[in-house]
Amino acid sequence: MTTATNTGWGLIGASTIARQYMVEAIRAQKGHDVVAVMSSSAERAKAFAAENKIESPYDSLDALLADPAVQVVYVSTTNELHLPQVLAAAKAGKHVLCEKPLALRVDDAVQMVRACNEAGVVLATNHHLRNAATHRKIRELIHGGAIGRPLFARVFHAVYLPPHLQGWRLDKPQAGGGVILDITVHDIDTLRFLLGAEPVEAVGISQSAFMAKEGLEDGAMSVIRFDNGVLAQLHDAFTVKHAGHGIEIHGDAGSVIGRNVMSQRAVGEVVLRDDAGERTIPVEHEGLYERGVARFCAALQGTGEPAATGEDGVRSLAAAIAVADACRSGSVVRVSQINIGGIQ
Repeated sequence: MTTATNTGWGLIGASTIARQYMVEAIRAQKGHDVVAVMSSSAERAKAFAAENKIESPYDSLDALLADPAVQVVYVSTTNELHLPQVLAAAKAGKHVLCEKPLALRVDDAVQMVRACNEAGVVLATNHHLRNAATHRKIRELIHGGAIGRPLFARVFHAVYLPPHLQGWRLDKPQAGGGVILDITVHDIDTLRFLLGAEPVEAVGISQSAFMAKEGLEDGAMSVIRFDNGVLAQLHDAFTVKHAGHGIEIHGDAGSVIGRNVMSQRAVGEVVLRDDAGERTIPVEHEGLYERGVARFCAALQGTGEPAATGEDGVRSLAAAIAVADACRSGSVVRVSQINIGGIQ
C-alpha cells in the first residue's frame, strides 16, 4: 500500500501511449508523479524525460527498479517483454499497471498475477475501454434490465492503423503483433465488462490483406459464445479507414447501441431502442486513462479495485488466444479454464 502523497511512478517503455495519455493521467492524481522512465535506448529515454519533465531517465530495467523514488511502474513495452518486466517489478516490490495483453501465453499471464499476489503488490491491466462513460452507461442499462435478457452482441472495431504505430504490430510475431492481440482482446474485455459474463468458445477467420507481414493478421472476424448464452460477433482490422466503430447489445426487450465508442478518447453516444422508440441516453464524458489511473490509485490505498485487474487481463487474453487458435485451425476452440491461485 502506498501513502496518499509522494507516490513516484516509473515508466517501463518510452511509448506513444505513455506520451499521449499516461503521463498526464498519472499527474492528474493528487500526490502522484512520473519520476523515472526507461527505454532500451539511452537517447530515447533522455529525450522522453526532457520532453515530459521527468527527473530520471534509464536504459536499464534494473536501474529503474532500484530507484527508491519509484513505488509504481507502468509497463508499455512490446508484448513479449511484459512477463520478465512484471516479474522483476514484483520482485522489487513495485506495484504494476501493465498494458494489454498481459503476456503472449495464458500460463505466463497467470504467473504474473501469482507473482504480484505473492509479493503483495497490486497488478492491473490497462484495458482503458472499461473506463469510458459510454460503456459504463451501457453496462448500467443492461444490468438494470433495459433490454431484457441479452441475446446477441456486435462489435465493429475495424480502423486504420496510423503509420507511426505500424512497426512491430505488423512484422514481429515474436512480439505478439497482429490485430487479435491488439484490438480483439480489447473487444473481449469490453464485452466481459458489459455483460458480466465469460467467453466459453470461439470461431473465427483472419485476413492478411496488405499491411501485415510474417504471417500476421491485419483483419479478423470472430464469433464468441459467452456463458450466459450471448453470441457476440467481432470485426477487427488495421486496414479500414472509413468504417466507423461501435458496439451493439441486443436483448429480448430492447437494444442498446454505442456509436463511436471504441476509442481512446472520451467521445461517442449511447442509444436505447425498445417498444417506446429510439432515444439517446445522456452520458457525462471523462478521460478514460485518467479514470483508469484513479481506480488503480484507489486500489493502492486499499479503498477500491482497479478497473481491470490482473485476473481480468488473464481471462481476456485467454479468449483472444482462443480466437487466434480458431482462425488458424478453422474449428471451434474452447476458451482455456483459468485457475489463478485457486480462483476458477
